[in-house]
Amino acid sequence: MKKGLTTILIAVLMLALPSRGESCTNVLITKGASKDGSVMVTYSADSHQLYGELYFRKGAEHKPGTMLKIYEWDTGKYLGEIPQVPKTYTTVGNMNEHQLIITETTFGGRNLDDSTGIMDYGSLIYVTLQRAKTAREAIKVMTDLVKEHGYYSSGESFSIADKNEVWIMEMIGKGTKIVNGKNVNKGAVWVAIRIPDGYISAHANQARITTFPLNDPENCLYAPDVISFAKESGFYKGADKDFSFSDTYAPLTFSGMRGCEARVWSAFNILGGGMIGDKEYTAYLDYAMGHNPKNRMPLYIKPKEKVTVKMVADVMRDHYEGTALDMTKDIGAGGHALPYRWRPMTFEVDGQRYTNERAIGTQQTGFWLLGQARSWLPDEIGGILWFGVDAAATSALTPIYSSSLRVPECFREGNGHMTKYSPTSAFWIFSRVSNFAYLRYDMMSADIKRAADEHELTAMERTAAIDAAAMSIYKESPQKAREFLTDYSVNTAQHLFDKWVELDRYLLIKYIDGNVKKESAPGCFLDNGSGKNIPASPQFPGYNEKWKRAVKEEAGERLKVVQ
Repeated sequence: MKKGLTTILIAVLMLALPSRGESCTNVLITKGASKDGSVMVTYSADSHQLYGELYFRKGAEHKPGTMLKIYEWDTGKYLGEIPQVPKTYTTVGNMNEHQLIITETTFGGRNLDDSTGIMDYGSLIYVTLQRAKTAREAIKVMTDLVKEHGYYSSGESFSIADKNEVWIMEMIGKGTKIVNGKNVNKGAVWVAIRIPDGYISAHANQARITTFPLNDPENCLYAPDVISFAKESGFYKGADKDFSFSDTYAPLTFSGMRGCEARVWSAFNILGGGMIGDKEYTAYLDYAMGHNPKNRMPLYIKPKEKVTVKMVADVMRDHYEGTALDMTKDIGAGGHALPYRWRPMTFEVDGQRYTNERAIGTQQTGFWLLGQARSWLPDEIGGILWFGVDAAATSALTPIYSSSLRVPECFREGNGHMTKYSPTSAFWIFSRVSNFAYLRYDMMSADIKRAADEHELTAMERTAAIDAAAMSIYKESPQKAREFLTDYSVNTAQHLFDKWVELDRYLLIKYIDGNVKKESAPGCFLDNGSGKNIPASPQFPGYNEKWKRAVKEEAGERLKVVQ
C-alpha cells in the first residue's frame, strides 16, 4: 500500500478505535492443548459502565405458556418477550451446570443492525446457557432464537465450548427492511468453526473467520444464506469457495488490527512461545500494528507446550510486555511504568492523530473469568468457573464450581453497583486496590501479584483434593456433592475478599505519601528502635529515569540546581 494512502487511512480509521464497553478478549483452549485435558475459555468483560458481579440463575421447570422477558444486557433496555422452555438449567456466570461455556467479543462490522429484533448478544448467551447442554446444541439454540425473534446487536464473535469441543461462531444481523410492517431481513448470518483438538485460538473485537469449508458439518456450520445474502446485498461477487466472512461482513481497518487483532497476536506469542504457527511472532508485527492487512494471522495455532490454568489466566493480564508494543516503556506510562492509558484511546497533537495501545489487560474490566470444563468428571464436579472482578492484572481468580447452588455474597448481584459503594462487594475492594496501585504501579503491582498468585496457586493445587472429596460424596448423593462444592466455592471466595481487605490496608500503610516503609517481611514494618511505634526512616524511590529526563527536557533551566 502506498505511503500516502496509508496515512489517509490511519487518520480516518483511527476514529473507529474501540471505545465501547464491548471491547473484550477471549482465549480458547482445546482438550489436547491443555496439560490436564480440560477445555478452557477466558473472557474479560471490559466496560466503563459494567459492574463486576456473578450472575446466577437457578434451573427450574416452567408451565406451558410462560413467557421470558428480554432486556438488553448492555443497557437494560426492554426488548420484548419470548416463550419459555419447559425446563431450564442452573447457570453461574458464563457457564452452566452441564459444563457449557459461552463468552463473546463484539466486532461491530457492517451496519446491519435490526432495530426490530428481540435477542441481543448478551441475552443470547445467558438464555442459551439455560437451555443447552453441549456446544453444538448451543449453536442451534442461538441461531434458532435469532431466526425466530430477530437479532438486536451488531457483529459478534462467540466462544462456545463444552467438555469436549471448542467453537468460534461469528454472527451479524441482516439489517432492517420493513415490508407490510415486518422486517423481511429478520435473523442473522453466521459461521461456526470448531477449533481442532490440540490447538488454541483467540478473538478480540475483530471478526477472524475468513474462508471456510462448505461441506464439512463435523467442523463447520453456517447459515444457509451467509453467502447468498452477501451477494444480494452487493457485499460480495466472487465464487462461493472463496467467500470470506470477515472480509465481507467486517473488513479489516487500522483499528481492527491495532486495537483488536494485536491482542490475539500477543496471546499467540505468549502461548506459542514466540511463534505464531510456523512463523516467529514478529513476522506479524506489521499486521498487529495495523500496517499490513494482507498479513493475516491464522485462526488457531498449536501452543509451544501443553498449557495450565495458571498460564492461561496470566495471558489475560498481558500489556504487551517484552514486545514492540510494551505499554510500560514509553513516557505515556508516567514515572512508574503504568501499563494503562486513560480514555479516549486516540489523541491529537498539531493536527495529527495518534493512538494509545489497547492490551488484553485493561483497567475498565467489570469481571473476567476462565471457564474450565473437564470431561473425565461428572458434570456436578467437572465444571469450574475461575472468576474475578476489576482489572485482571491487579485482581485474582477464585474457583466457583459451575454446579453451585448459590454464589458468594461478595459477588452477588445487587451487592452495590457502579454508582453505589458496598463494603461487602468484591468489585469495590478490588477497585480500591487497583486505583491506588495506578499511582505507583511499578512498586505496588509486585505486592498485588504476590497476593493474587498465592490465592490462585493455592486454589489450583487444592483442586484435586476437592474433586476427590466431592467424588466420594457424589457416590452417595450428587445433590450433596453440589452442596459441598457450593460451600467450598463460597468460602474460598470470602477468603479472597478478606485477603484483599487486608491488602488494601497494607498498601496504604506501606506506600502512604509517596514513601515506602521498610519491612523485614511483608507486613512486618521496621521501627526506628525507640519503641514508640515510629517507623524507620522510609525509602524515597522517586521516579524512573525516563520520567526524570522528560521532566528535565520540558522544564529546561527552571529546575536546574546551581552550585
